[in-house]
Amino acid sequence: MLSHMKTPWVSLSVFFPVFDEVQALPGVIEHALSVLESLDLESYEVIVVDDGSTDGTAAIADDYARLDKHVKVVHHPHNLGYGAALVSGFEAAKYRWVCYTDADGQFDLGDIDRFIDPSGRVDAVLGYRRRRHDHLGRRLNAWAWGRAVRVILGLDVRDLDCGFKLFRTERVRGLRPLQARGAVISAELLMKLRASGCKWEEVAVEHYARRGGAPSGARPSVIARAIKELINLRRNEG
Repeated sequence: MLSHMKTPWVSLSVFFPVFDEVQALPGVIEHALSVLESLDLESYEVIVVDDGSTDGTAAIADDYARLDKHVKVVHHPHNLGYGAALVSGFEAAKYRWVCYTDADGQFDLGDIDRFIDPSGRVDAVLGYRRRRHDHLGRRLNAWAWGRAVRVILGLDVRDLDCGFKLFRTERVRGLRPLQARGAVISAELLMKLRASGCKWEEVAVEHYARRGGAPSGARPSVIARAIKELINLRRNEG
């Protein structure tokens, strides 16, 4: 439930990386517009980054953009990966603060009011899942991945890949170009922010079961690409 606190954000861009989320997307967009309307903002926008969907997601997003000036869509010609979707979202954001979260219903954008207080002190607020609603195998994979990133990169955060984060837009725009296009994008983003002197706080958010679509993070091809990108990131950023 939103607290209706006065925010330090003035203007806010919220974007959703999406791939084949035809079931969840309408509710996600409508809820996002409702949440942003309730905040004390001068300007806001909802950006859908369609990463080459083939199930009608793109058409739904375009329909909303035609009907509401606060909605815009970025299309990838084919599936380029989660990292590429984040890069496109950051590039498309035009307001002072930018937040991204998943479009599969695993997070409630209304929890963004938990980011208000810390954002007055830091330039980034990182959500972490208070209680994960994933099956055991996925939770174990996430734990192992987090440990690997912590050991190899020295990056110590509670929930590296939580898909609910807020940044001062000038901070992400001032980074050297992000190279990762797969699962390593979160690690690369935070490493470059840390190197730039950015400070962040971590805040608990609620996590829910997916409303539609299917997770892809455990696919062998995704894991192989993540390991390769992690090694390259250590070599290039270490």
